Amino acid sequence: MSGRSVSSSSAAAAAAAGGSGRLFTIGLVAAWYSSNIGVLLLNKYLLSNYGFKYPIFLTMCHMAACSLLSYVAIAWLKLVPMQAVRSRLQLLKIAALSLVFCGSVVSGNISLRYLPVSFNQAVGATTPFFTAVFAYIMTVKREAWITYVTLVPVVTGVIIASGGEPSFHLFGFIMCVGATAARALKTVLQGILLSSEGEKLNSMNLLLYMAPIAVLLLLPATIFMEENVVGITVALAREDFKIILYLLFNSCLAYFVNLTNFLVTKHTSALTLQVLGNAKGAVAVVVSILIFRNPVSVTGMLGYTLTVIGVVLYSEAKKRNR
Repeated sequence: MSGRSVSSSSAAAAAAAGGSGRLFTIGLVAAWYSSNIGVLLLNKYLLSNYGFKYPIFLTMCHMAACSLLSYVAIAWLKLVPMQAVRSRLQLLKIAALSLVFCGSVVSGNISLRYLPVSFNQAVGATTPFFTAVFAYIMTVKREAWITYVTLVPVVTGVIIASGGEPSFHLFGFIMCVGATAARALKTVLQGILLSSEGEKLNSMNLLLYMAPIAVLLLLPATIFMEENVVGITVALAREDFKIILYLLFNSCLAYFVNLTNFLVTKHTSALTLQVLGNAKGAVAVVVSILIFRNPVSVTGMLGYTLTVIGVVLYSEAKKRNR
């Protein structure tokens, strides 16, 4: 009798632990979605609706927050063990990644000045296409033919969405494509540059070293391309102090995008992450349309849907051909 009670209590404890683990994972995914979509929408609001037309300075604020909060999370809170930079060559590789990362984020923020979030996300969904192209060019790594076939609807969908986008802006579109290509390039470069066992860094430590370098790269660009932005921001704050709160909250949210992405990756499978990532883009589109009320066309939505279907097929083809 006692043996049965012990085994039943153990089963109950295991079930409770499993339930709390599922709740924790659901909470992580919700935080990941909220931070990702939140920073995207707030960037759009600041750069387009609010009229704060300084995407490079905004990106520099993001990187400054990532520098500080990364150090707090790793050195003080010990969320992950700190990994040291082992050589000057490794630091140069990290700097190269940081430069590409800066280009991606700045271009993405510039595109949000001119394009609605829904179209921005449609173009961003073509990341697998650029990743496959750069991987082929830089590593001569060939995928199975079916994997390349699945990229056809990815690109076709964006072409259709572009033709049916009521708020299409050529410069914004070019910036958005550039941001997507740079994001893919960073992924491929990271795999090449930090591929040896001694140089591999987890995403939290990589951000810890990349973010301060990004600030140093963005500072001269901000000074020369967005003249007197600090003075303008101070003048804006005197009229409406909320701009400071917006910038602080937005910058912290940019860090939490990276933190929650790391935690979701750690606590779910790669396949789950891919599925969640595809769904996240669709959620962002719906939420942005509800908030900003930007006009959408049936053609545009069909194009975006085709792109998402292509991305799902691409992910499935990659998984089957590993």
